[in-house]
Amino acid sequence: MKTRHTVALAALALASTLAAAQQQGVSKTEILVGTIQDLSGPLAGYGKQARNGMQLRIDELNEQQGNINGRKIRLIAEDDGYDPKKAVLAAQKLVNQDKVFIIAGHLGTAQNMAAMPVQFEKNIVNLFPITAAREMYEPLNRLKYSFAATYYDQIRIALPKLVKEKNAKKICTIYQDDDFGLEVLRGAEAGAKSMNMELAEKTSYKRGATDFSSQVAKMKASGCDMVVLGTIIRETIGTVAESRKTGFNPTFLGSSAVYTDLIHKLGGKPMDGIYATMTVQNPYLDEASQPIRFWANKYKTKYNEDPTVFSVYGYSIMDQFIQAAKKAGPNLTTDTFIKAMDSMTFEPDMFGSPKSSYTATKRLGNDLSRLSQITDGKWKVVSDYVKPTP
Repeated sequence: MKTRHTVALAALALASTLAAAQQQGVSKTEILVGTIQDLSGPLAGYGKQARNGMQLRIDELNEQQGNINGRKIRLIAEDDGYDPKKAVLAAQKLVNQDKVFIIAGHLGTAQNMAAMPVQFEKNIVNLFPITAAREMYEPLNRLKYSFAATYYDQIRIALPKLVKEKNAKKICTIYQDDDFGLEVLRGAEAGAKSMNMELAEKTSYKRGATDFSSQVAKMKASGCDMVVLGTIIRETIGTVAESRKTGFNPTFLGSSAVYTDLIHKLGGKPMDGIYATMTVQNPYLDEASQPIRFWANKYKTKYNEDPTVFSVYGYSIMDQFIQAAKKAGPNLTTDTFIKAMDSMTFEPDMFGSPKSSYTATKRLGNDLSRLSQITDGKWKVVSDYVKPTP
C-alpha cells in the first residue's frame, strides 16, 4: 500500500514538473513577457514610453524586490510601426520564436485585432492592450483582459455633459478611418442621440495623414461649435492648429488617445483649451503629489526624458501582471494565471486610476473615465469619474 502511495506521489510530482516544463515562456528562473509597440511609426512617442514604463517596473522587481516565486521577468519588445500587418509578424515572432508566456500592453486597436488570432492559436493571453476598443474584451474569450474604459463609453458619456456645459448647438467629428476612429465615431453618435441630436458633419482621414485642411474646412462650413476628435497625436495637433489658423474655434473633445503631454509639448499654445477623457494622471516632474513627483523623477533619471501617461500605462500593466503572477503560485501556467486573474481586484494607485476587478465573465477591469483640459500648457483634471448608464 505504501509503495503504491509513493508511486502515486511520484507520478503527481512528475506530472507537475512536465506541466511546468511544457508551459511556454516559464522556466525555473525566468518569465518571458512579450510586448508589441510602435517604436518607429506615427505613435512611436507612445510606444517607447509604454515600453520604458514596463521595463521600469520589471527592473524594480528584478533588482530590488526579488522575484515572482523564484522567477525574474525578461521583457521582449517588438516594433510593429503601428501597422497591423507588421503586428502579425511581431506576434508570430514572439509566440513561435521567442516563445513568450504572455503578450502585454500591445499598443493600437487594429494592431491588436490583427495579432490576437496568432496568440490565441498558441493559448497566449492578451493582457491589458493599450487601446480602449470594445473588441479587447468582447466577445468574451478566456485569453482577453482589458483595463481601459472604452472609447465608445468615454465619448458617449462625456459628450452630453460638455455640450450642456458649453451650450453647444452643432456637433462635428473628425476620425481616423480604422477600428480606433470608428469606435470614437460610434461613441459620438450615441452621445448625440441621447440628446436627440445628430452629428452635423462626419469627416475622416487615412492613418498616417498629415494634412487636415479639407476636413477642417468641411467642419467650419457646417458651423460646428463642438468637435469630437477621433484622432491621436499629430492628427490632433494638425486638426486643432489648422482650425485655429482659419479662425475656427469650437470646443474640442478627444478620447484618452488624445490625453498625452505630447499634444501641448509639440503643438504649443494653440492646444490650450482642448478636452480629453482620461483615467490616470500625466506624471509631471513638478506634480503636487509627492509620490507621483518622486516616481516621475526616478523615470527621468533612468531614461533621460520626461515620463508621460503612456509610461504610467506600461508601469501599471506590469505591476498588475506581477501581482497576478505571484497569486498564480509556483506552478505558473496559462491556466493558473487565468484562475488568479479571474479573482483579482486592483486598488486605486498613486496616479488616480479607478479600482478595477476581473472575473471569468468580466474582462473589462472598469468602465470609468473623467475629463481633463489643457490649461497653460498642462493637462488639468476637470471632472470626477462618471459611471456610464446603459
